[in-house]
Amino acid sequence: MSRRRPTEEFTSYYGRPILKEPTWKALDIAGYIFAGGLAGASSILAAGAQHSGRPGLERTAKVTALTAIGASVVALVHDLGRPERFVNMLRVAKPTSPMSVGSWILSAYGPLAGATAAANLLGIFPRAGKAAGIGAGITGSAVATYTAVLIADTAVPTWHDAHGRLPFVFASSAAASAGGVAAALAPLEESAPARRMAVAGAILETALSVRMERSGHLSAETFHAGRAGTLLRLSKACTVGGAVGLALGGRSSRVVSALSGLSVAAGSALLRFGVFEAGRASTRDPKYVVVPQRERADAREGVSAPAASMG
Repeated sequence: MSRRRPTEEFTSYYGRPILKEPTWKALDIAGYIFAGGLAGASSILAAGAQHSGRPGLERTAKVTALTAIGASVVALVHDLGRPERFVNMLRVAKPTSPMSVGSWILSAYGPLAGATAAANLLGIFPRAGKAAGIGAGITGSAVATYTAVLIADTAVPTWHDAHGRLPFVFASSAAASAGGVAAALAPLEESAPARRMAVAGAILETALSVRMERSGHLSAETFHAGRAGTLLRLSKACTVGGAVGLALGGRSSRVVSALSGLSVAAGSALLRFGVFEAGRASTRDPKYVVVPQRERADAREGVSAPAASMG
């Protein structure tokens, strides 16, 4: 049984935070995470479209993927400060480092996404373009999810405590955003797979994010308070509202499909920014570090005491 006192206040030496707040800029890193997820899931959608005879949807998804991964890389390089820092990360391959693995995933995915989009837009090398599209779809699944591992593999309490759920939240959110953007931009008569992807992704995103926010971890409080709480509530409103619009009127109305699809995509972006802000908030209060440490210490004492008595 936990010995935590709800009214107890936890402080650190000289009133300074125990953990250093991440210095990442929200627009750079949360934007990088969202754009990467959008790109990866769009490549999966494009791979399906190219093999089901939907050229309009295929082109839309491939151009979206290329544009999004370009924006994602720009945001990452801007955060790093100098382009050569990204290149330097490719000097080694370190399987135990999510950043190293992610750099190699991006390096494999980016050229494939670019090649398949170029082949489609220019009408050249169709077979090679379709092969690159399959490769982009395969590597895109990793692009859509590895960022969850990247931020969960830190000491930031909220992100670390959510490590078991965050990849699934990001995967479903990526699917929702890709489906939403494609439903908004692709020809209405070809966009049924995009609408289904958006609605299914939105349902999963909402259900999984609610479970993550109610996980029982003390740090999950940050999902409900302050800027993070506001962003996540707006995310759910946009996601659910857009999904309902796509399900009820997306098939028959170009306007409804566009507005609802963009609403789902906006909800996905707000989710990433909300998770980012929740993580930053959890580094400012010492209790998210001290309380779990004390509870683990109490648990060890509870186990060792019976063992000592038996000895």
